[in-house]
Amino acid sequence: MNILELEKQLNLSFTNHSLLRQSFTHSSYVNEHQGSHLSDNERLEFLGDAVLELAVSDYLYNQRKDLAEGEMTKLRAAIVCEASLVNFAKSLEFGRYLLLGKGEEQTGGRERPALLADVFESFLGALFLDQGFDEALRFLETHIFPKISIADFLGEVDYKSQLQEAVQQSKNASVSYQIISDVGPSHNKAFIAEVTINDDTFRGEIGRTKKEAEQRAAKRALDRILPSLS
Repeated sequence: MNILELEKQLNLSFTNHSLLRQSFTHSSYVNEHQGSHLSDNERLEFLGDAVLELAVSDYLYNQRKDLAEGEMTKLRAAIVCEASLVNFAKSLEFGRYLLLGKGEEQTGGRERPALLADVFESFLGALFLDQGFDEALRFLETHIFPKISIADFLGEVDYKSQLQEAVQQSKNASVSYQIISDVGPSHNKAFIAEVTINDDTFRGEIGRTKKEAEQRAAKRALDRILPSLS
């Protein structure tokens, strides 16, 4: 494991490098190196899970003021689930740095979803112990939170489909979407969309992607028209 390479990649500098190494050490590696006084990453994983949930809760509460409590709960659950953690670990190439036993290595441990999810949490736990919650939060703000989109993480909340069904059943009207503006620098754009239902237009909140902007416009339209349809 090249600790310096990993630190450079993440723009971090650990005080306790043995803690960083431990966060990438699987129990199979420890079992094959008895007497070396190595520790696996399972306890760090436990801690990192708690750090992640608190950090995501803090982010959603302070940065996504448009979301109701139920939406925040669903989005948090989607962000901290195993599938999401695997994607985060892959995007950071954490699999390259795992310390695995020979058997685990030969059976594809570096790509095993459970191991990748675990190492993401254990790394976060190590970062918290080494540098505190603020640094763990900064790491997530840099590498993870920009990837968070309501439309991507809450695919089951498809406001566009709900709106289409509501309008067709009640008015048999046409629905169309348009991106009316974008804001922010080119590397970090955000978008505003409108949805038009016959002659009525509803403007949504800012979305981090065009897809999310359209979902927000659909939600705004639903909030306005559903009471009159009931």
